[in-house]
Amino acid sequence: MLQQYKTVAGYGEDSIVIERSRFIGYAQRVTTEEEASAFIAAIKKKHWDATHNCSACVIGENDQIQRSSDDGEPSGTAGKPILECIKKNGVKDTVVVVTRYFGGIKLGAGGLVRAYTAGTVAALKAARIVVHTLHQKVSIHVDYHWWGKVENELRLTGQRAVGTDYTDRVTAHVLIPDGRQDEFVAGMIDLTNGLAKIELGGKEYVEVPVEAVGNDE
Repeated sequence: MLQQYKTVAGYGEDSIVIERSRFIGYAQRVTTEEEASAFIAAIKKKHWDATHNCSACVIGENDQIQRSSDDGEPSGTAGKPILECIKKNGVKDTVVVVTRYFGGIKLGAGGLVRAYTAGTVAALKAARIVVHTLHQKVSIHVDYHWWGKVENELRLTGQRAVGTDYTDRVTAHVLIPDGRQDEFVAGMIDLTNGLAKIELGGKEYVEVPVEAVGNDE
C-alpha cells in the first residue's frame, strides 16, 4: 500500500467561457475503468447536443490505467491535455470529462489545449483534491483509573479518535500515521506504567484536503 496518494473527494462540476465557447468540467473519483466509462457515458448522455465531450482518466496505485479521448477535436488538443493535467496534479483514481459547446470562434490547437486544461483545473477544484494518508488502527484497553490520563494525552497530542467502548474497561480506538505506531504504543505503555493492553488493527487511509490545484503549464 502507498503511504499516501492524491485523489478527488468526489463529484465536482464547474464551467468556464473562452472565446464564447462554453467548457463544462466534470470530475469524479473512480476505482475501475468500468466506473470511468460509465461516468463518461452519463455525461455524454446528459450533453448529447454538445459539440464535444472529451475525457481522460488515471486509475490504479501505479497509474497503470490511463485513457483519453479527443471526441472529435483535433488529435492531441483535448484528451491528452486533460490527461496531462490530471497527472501533473498527481491525482489517482480520477476521471474528468470536459464538455464543449462551440461559440463560433475557432481557438486553434494551442487555444484548445489551454481551454481543455483550464476546464480540467475547474473540474478538479470543484471535486476537491484530497490526500489519502495510510494510518494504523490502534486499540488501547485500560482500567477506568487510567482513562482520564489516557484521554487527556490523546487530546493533547491530537490523535485521530475513531471510537470509545465502555465495558468493564475502557477501550479507545485511534488511527496513527503508519510508521509511528511503535512510538505511540511505547508512549501509551509508559504513560500507564505498563498496564495498558494495546492491539494493532488493520490499516486504512485517512483523507485530508489539499488547497492548491493548478495546470503546471
